[in-house]
Amino acid sequence: MAVIAVCIAILGLVLVGLIVGLKAKTLSVKKGSILVFNMSVNITDGPSGFDAQQAVEDAVMGEGSPESVRLYPLLRGLEKAATDERISGVFLQGSFAPRGYGTGYAALRELRAAMEKFKQSGKPIHAYLVNPTTRDYYLASVANSLVLHPQGLVLFNGLVAETTYYAVALEKYGVGMQVVRVGKYKSFVEPFIRTNMSPESREQTKQLLGAVWDEILLDIARNRQLDARQIQTLMDKAEGFKPADASARKLVDKLAYFDEELAELKKISGQTAEEETFPQVELGSYAAVALKHEHKSANKIAVVYAEGPIMDGVGGPGMVGGDSVARQIREVRQDKSVKAIVLRVNSPGGSATASDVIHRELALAKSNKPVVVSMGTVAASGGYWISAGSYRIFAEPNTITGSIGILGMMPNVKELANRHGITWDSVKTSKYADVLKISRPKTPEEMALFQDLINDGYEKFVQLVAAGRNKTKEAVLEIAQGRVWSGRDAEKIGLVDELAGLEKAIAYAAQRANLGTDWSVMELPEEKGLLQQVSEMLGGEKKPVARVDPISSLLREVGEDLQTVRSLNDPAGIYALTPELFRIQ
Repeated sequence: MAVIAVCIAILGLVLVGLIVGLKAKTLSVKKGSILVFNMSVNITDGPSGFDAQQAVEDAVMGEGSPESVRLYPLLRGLEKAATDERISGVFLQGSFAPRGYGTGYAALRELRAAMEKFKQSGKPIHAYLVNPTTRDYYLASVANSLVLHPQGLVLFNGLVAETTYYAVALEKYGVGMQVVRVGKYKSFVEPFIRTNMSPESREQTKQLLGAVWDEILLDIARNRQLDARQIQTLMDKAEGFKPADASARKLVDKLAYFDEELAELKKISGQTAEEETFPQVELGSYAAVALKHEHKSANKIAVVYAEGPIMDGVGGPGMVGGDSVARQIREVRQDKSVKAIVLRVNSPGGSATASDVIHRELALAKSNKPVVVSMGTVAASGGYWISAGSYRIFAEPNTITGSIGILGMMPNVKELANRHGITWDSVKTSKYADVLKISRPKTPEEMALFQDLINDGYEKFVQLVAAGRNKTKEAVLEIAQGRVWSGRDAEKIGLVDELAGLEKAIAYAAQRANLGTDWSVMELPEEKGLLQQVSEMLGGEKKPVARVDPISSLLREVGEDLQTVRSLNDPAGIYALTPELFRIQ
């Protein structure tokens, strides 16, 4: 059934792609048009590519894949629309469908900032919500008019960082897990050896979550003309969830049905009430055309995307392959038309070896052209490793970064296999010939060897951060220990230079390269066309998805955890990873 579903999805993808391509060529924007953004998507930094394995899993789970839209075109589209006389306003609707590292709060903050700039043109933003989540409400709160369905619930109820722990399950099924690490806050390994958070993990998670939440409250309070403490009180007392309560407490402007909101949009566009609809254009399509017609220059700013866990080798969809990203950086380093490089990082880290491969290529590039880093939702551990050597690091206040530390995980399935009658025996030529085998636990001597390797990796990590950030080793050690920081806190301790988004990072790179206004952006990896994606791998239809039930959501979370674990393929088993697999929801 799964194969049939995927085959049907391929046909759907082809048909949808042809329709979208046709629309892109014939996009017509009438005067008075409303720019419509359906939030039922997953916002990514770089091209997401197609993941055949994910398509099969979606088919088995009976789910559709959310459409992926890239952040940068959305930002550029809104900037273009602000001065486009044909555009009369923006309309937000729907509910986000986050996937992987997409639609994080840092990305949403950049999008909010672009919408605030759009409002400065005097054109209004309207938002219509039904059962908004915290993400939905965070973006929609920027609107001039925020309308809620009369039966809708405002599910803007705070953030929670929940970790799934597998230690008991691993023990039950006979899977052993031995770990080595440097840094008391390096808690990525804890879900596999504990049943709850360590005091250190709880401490840093509480501080990080509080920092992200504070930024959300402040942004919303400013747009809604409320006090942040007042909003927090509403959340704690559960007094803003019901429609009437949300309206009375000014979390929304009014309650109305969708047809009533459409009537308001008709007025904005200049249409009469008798007319069936109003002229409109989808933001993604408008942005794509706007980018296509932007000024093209012989001077290029290369934006290289590193999004997802970092793994050794080429990687795949949703992964940062050390070799593939290094190759892209090498190509733009050798390209004389590329005058500066912006590395956009949205990664929790991964393979220390792959991180170092990327870091080396950036160091070579920095020797002859400016290299700037823009941090997305998360740029921690290995994500910070690849960022540390740049000229300047930009991050959002709610970016998750830091986590300077090293860990190693060595599972063994000896007990599990023995329970099912499977055993191993071996002959080896040297003492440590089978040290990387998972068929047996490691000896104390072997664990000491691994710890020594981890210590060396930590030493190198600290030294490259010290060199890249112009700090002493002692100063880095004080803020390392695997601890994660918000972007705002990271700026205070010198891990980040400036709190700003991708567009500011690009502008700084152009300034550093002395390009004036004569430059244009080149993004890597390039977005592949429909036929190219289908020819490279079997595809699946990408479409908005309904809110999933709790059981399916939990199964997906476990699957994403396992996907991250499957990416841990560093040759030496050494990783620079963000702390435990927690989620901010």
